[in-house]
Amino acid sequence: MRRDTFLKSMAALAATGALPLSALAAPNLKMLIPANPGGGWDTTGRALGKAMIDSKQADTVTYDNKGGAAGALGLAQFMSGSKGDPNSLMVMGAVMLGGLITAKSPLNLMQCTPLARLINEYNVFVLPADSPHKTMADVIAQLKKDPGSVKWGGGSRGSTEHIAAAMIAQKVGVDPAKINYVAFRGGGEATAAILGGNVTIGGSGYSEFAEYIKAGKMKAIAVTSGQRLPGINVPTLKEQGIDVEIGNWRGVFAPPGITAAQRKSLTDLIVATTKSASWAEALKKNDWTPSLLSGDTFSKFVEDDFASLRAIMAKSGMTT
Repeated sequence: MRRDTFLKSMAALAATGALPLSALAAPNLKMLIPANPGGGWDTTGRALGKAMIDSKQADTVTYDNKGGAAGALGLAQFMSGSKGDPNSLMVMGAVMLGGLITAKSPLNLMQCTPLARLINEYNVFVLPADSPHKTMADVIAQLKKDPGSVKWGGGSRGSTEHIAAAMIAQKVGVDPAKINYVAFRGGGEATAAILGGNVTIGGSGYSEFAEYIKAGKMKAIAVTSGQRLPGINVPTLKEQGIDVEIGNWRGVFAPPGITAAQRKSLTDLIVATTKSASWAEALKKNDWTPSLLSGDTFSKFVEDDFASLRAIMAKSGMTT
């Protein structure tokens, strides 16, 4: 058989799923990032792409940022433009679930193909440096006295910090629908509001606030993890008698319409990448907690998380 005929045959087999991607040369992948450059999904997607190339799981990775509507605009583009493409990936996470629920979006994420959960980034709650409050107990005391007087600042409506604020209120006996949450379009806006004392308390991933905490411009008073984060001396909510644990997890989906064999090849590629030195370096640099789930286990996790988020968001008035 001529070489060009052989290569065409191999490509045809791969396209139908009869031949896994791993049987060919390292693939050229496309990564849809449903957010603007610089945020958490962007950092995660580009770190994953770099680790794929460094570990020779991919030959090249190209990136397409499509921000807006908590990821829904990017999801719509991915569903329609990449259907059936086994070389396309999309970064997503808990924020997308919250955004779809809040907006009552007609998009069905589960029509896409779940591959793997990668990380959890736990939120930290901070106070402005000159805040009259010193601890989370001080904030809770004010919350109980006058829920609307506590301004919670953070990411988009339905973000993990928004949901965490609602969960905190519920656990301390305050109607979560009465919380005064101020949503910002990006981490930069939220940071400016906290530094300027325009909100009572702010929440985000620890890495977004780390430099301000270390410089004494923000005071960290709680993290949303089950245990204290390594190297970060900030008490958990649970330590302070508030039974709340929530992580801003991030993962990877493939488009609708790929075959089971193609899904397995992509999942295997991602799992192999998470074992690389390059990925370990990204975890350390960004203070991410590894939380790998793959395949059907990941699919069930997403469905269960959708259900639990809908419940707390309904109680908090986020879906009205």
